[in-house]
Amino acid sequence: MDLNSASTVVLQVLTQATSQDTAVLKPAEEQLKQWETQPGFYSVLLNIFTNHTLDINVRWLAVLYFKHGIDRYWRRVAPHALSEEEKTTLRAGLITNFNEPINQIATQIAVLIAKVARLDCPRQWPELIPTLIESVKVQDDLRQHRALLTFYHVTKTLASKRLAADRKLFYDLASGIYNFACSLWNHHTDTFLQQVSSGNEAVILSSLERTLLSLKVLRKLTVNGFVEPHKNMEVMGFLHGIFERLKQFLECSRSIGTDNVCRDRLEKTIILFTKVLLDFLDQHPFSFTPLIQRSLEFSVSYVFTEVGEGVTFERFIVQCMNLIKMIVKNYAYKPSKNFEDSSPETLEAHKIKMAFFTYPTLTEICRRLVSHYFLLTEEELTMWEEDPEGFTVEETGGDSWKYSLRPCTEVLFIDIFHEYNQTLTPVLLEMMQTLQGPTNVEDMNALLIKDAVYNAVGLAAYELFDSVDFDQWFKNQLLPELQVIHNRYKPLRRRVIWLIGQWISVKFKSDLRPMLYEAICNLLQDQDLVVCFLSALKELVFKVSPYLETMFTLLFQLLQQVTECDTKMHVLHVLSCVIERVNMQIRPYVGCLVQYLPLLWKQSEEHNMLRCAILTTLIHLVQGLGADSKNLYPFLLPVIQLSTDVSQPPHVYLLEDGLELWLVTLENSPCITPELLRIFQNMSPLLELSSENLRTCFKIINGYIFYHQRNFTVGLCQSFCELLKEITTEGQVQVLKVVENALKVNPILGPQMFQPILPYVFKGIIEGERYPVVMSTYLGVMGRVLLQNTSFFSSLLNEMAHKFNQEMDQLLGNMIEMWVDRMDNITQPERRKLSALALLSLLPSDNSQFD
Repeated sequence: MDLNSASTVVLQVLTQATSQDTAVLKPAEEQLKQWETQPGFYSVLLNIFTNHTLDINVRWLAVLYFKHGIDRYWRRVAPHALSEEEKTTLRAGLITNFNEPINQIATQIAVLIAKVARLDCPRQWPELIPTLIESVKVQDDLRQHRALLTFYHVTKTLASKRLAADRKLFYDLASGIYNFACSLWNHHTDTFLQQVSSGNEAVILSSLERTLLSLKVLRKLTVNGFVEPHKNMEVMGFLHGIFERLKQFLECSRSIGTDNVCRDRLEKTIILFTKVLLDFLDQHPFSFTPLIQRSLEFSVSYVFTEVGEGVTFERFIVQCMNLIKMIVKNYAYKPSKNFEDSSPETLEAHKIKMAFFTYPTLTEICRRLVSHYFLLTEEELTMWEEDPEGFTVEETGGDSWKYSLRPCTEVLFIDIFHEYNQTLTPVLLEMMQTLQGPTNVEDMNALLIKDAVYNAVGLAAYELFDSVDFDQWFKNQLLPELQVIHNRYKPLRRRVIWLIGQWISVKFKSDLRPMLYEAICNLLQDQDLVVCFLSALKELVFKVSPYLETMFTLLFQLLQQVTECDTKMHVLHVLSCVIERVNMQIRPYVGCLVQYLPLLWKQSEEHNMLRCAILTTLIHLVQGLGADSKNLYPFLLPVIQLSTDVSQPPHVYLLEDGLELWLVTLENSPCITPELLRIFQNMSPLLELSSENLRTCFKIINGYIFYHQRNFTVGLCQSFCELLKEITTEGQVQVLKVVENALKVNPILGPQMFQPILPYVFKGIIEGERYPVVMSTYLGVMGRVLLQNTSFFSSLLNEMAHKFNQEMDQLLGNMIEMWVDRMDNITQPERRKLSALALLSLLPSDNSQFD
């Protein structure tokens, strides 16, 4: 492709490819696809996206095509690979100027340079790193930033390579540039700290951006660039210096507004500092040992003392708690039960931990977690009042849940309490003791403190097993609190029922359950309250028979009333638990649910996870209804049809539960209906998937065989024949067991139903299948044919004699010889007996083999 003549044409087509008109867009995309393998095409693209006078959208598209081309054609072994000459030209062109004015395009160029570096640096591209180092030293702000951006992406990409040779190259690179990277970061950091008081937001932001990028580079070099980083003074100096830098940056937050871009960038930089420590701890726990003391002191002071007031923010607190948690839980720091078996590094780290976590420190952390971080906030209480469903969804796993403070504090509490339970159990028991008796409903703070302590007792249930008489506490304290109906007591009642749910599987007498169920039935009257303890309710559902009608009716009403998809799933899950526990006793009460589920299924067309919950409920319903489940067929069978049809997109979500529903429907069906038989057309495509659901598929097939159905086997035999060619040994056995089952159920029609498979079995026996379990199954199948349908075996022997070009007598003799030789492969007594009888049935034969 001639560059001069092609540039205009390619530019025109790229312009067309940015059009919103599909009539213009589609032909342009086709043309670009054809040019992808043309020599010189990527040189033209390079000229286009580095020409700053052209339209931004065109340049953006040129960058994307160039980047995709690297993935497809840059490797030497790739089909239509770029020539070495063109790649040399492109590499040189990519690092000629770091002056891209558009941020988004600059980022894409940095990424594509990193992609090339992954394949070529340093062997084919030794000048890349030196060029970047020189470019980040220039005074021009734009060029410096773009070079630093590229430097980061290249470092990040090279650090991600995992082959030993690549790791060695990166270690060499890190050793060579680490000192420069540290100096660069210190320079930009000092510049930012000097400028932060100027009040010039643009200057501050520019300086902070460079600080952030240089820190990102250092993070990759520090975490991934050294085998034993603790032996490198520069690395350890940088890590020790992080704590002082963090203090400086946190103090800067006082002078930067709370709602601007600078504040956002500052917080990202602070979080990045903590990520360096967390990553280093994760990858090099023993190298982190000299940092344990300082990390704990820093984190505890900012999170659990007044030092952090006014400067910390939620994400930073989460990161500090994660750092404490990782140190507490780290297996590298836990000595063996026999201390002498532990390494010196482990013992040293353990000693530092034990010296830090003294009784006063642990007590303060525990009290602060419970009395400060566990307290429901004004925002949470408002959300509880205005939207109980939304509050519950958010608390039990909303999109931001795993990044929020509350779950992090709870996990830290659990880990610390587990690690230091002997020290902390008396502290928590003392907090419980101070809260005995009723609480004044007008004292909101006292209610919130009690809620927090109950939360702690629930989280530490297993650790407190021997220390708390939960049965007495339930009768004397918790049960009366469930009966307080004041509106302000709602959050506490919710917490109490959750607490009981935590303890019921740990320590709860069965004779107290009637009192609990009566309390639950009363709570179920309050929709706003019940949606908040559904997750606990499934733990409480046990011997509910005396309260079954009331509980089931109230749960069904709740299912109709709630609007959140997640809440409906929770209710369905509890209903499924109830149905599963009481089984057939549910029959008098399910009429309303059976009538409502079709409507809910239709409403949940766009919510596949809710449909999965409906399928699970239907599974338990069918099991509970038994043969009466045939009344559900008008709704049930179309649901199974959709869920197991691999041509329908929802099958990705619904297939596993749909197959389980299909199986239980078949197991509880009094007979095979035409509609149930029609669903079997989904089976052959399912077998072609060869997924983890094959075992369930085989069970379903066996169900149809049990009903002496033969109409369904036409396509099934073909699927089995294809499956046997490529399936695992275990899969082959499963297929053959289906055939064996068909022969057992129907000795006359069975061989005819699976006639195409039997030559495959015969051949396997003659050739001496090497896997004993497969050979055993072959002999079981052939034994049934020989013993139960002699005429069919004779015709099969005749067919195989023609295929092997042998006399029937000779072939039969070979089969018997192999059969006798492999009898020891058969381990099941029933199958050994079958083989013996099958061989004995040949004795009265007129065959010359027995003369």
